[in-house]
Amino acid sequence: EGQFDVSRGDVYIASIKEPGSIFGEMSLFMDGPHAVTVTARSAVQLHVFDDAHNFFRSNTEVAFLIARLLAQRLNAATSYLVDLNQQFAGQDTHLAMVGEVLQSLICQQYEEFMPGSDRDPGA
Repeated sequence: EGQFDVSRGDVYIASIKEPGSIFGEMSLFMDGPHAVTVTARSAVQLHVFDDAHNFFRSNTEVAFLIARLLAQRLNAATSYLVDLNQQFAGQDTHLAMVGEVLQSLICQQYEEFMPGSDRDPGA
């Protein structure tokens, strides 16, 4: 419970106020560093899992809810990219590459992935 701001580097992403929100699931399932910073903006009540890997392995219902959340996020991001692709298809700008990005995301199979940007050496 409480209010949290989510950012990546200097970029604000969202303010989260919903009780029961979950943070850190992407880094947990990708076995990598945290991709975002979560900052408490009010008094908060939270639970930290000491061994999140084992918790999610032994609680399949909770793991399924996390999978559903991640699928919803992916669907929202993909829908946004499709919309951008339709808006900027055929234009001779850097936005025309949205189609290539979308194709890459949709066709990507599992491989070792390091989150971040090539432009951000610290990511």
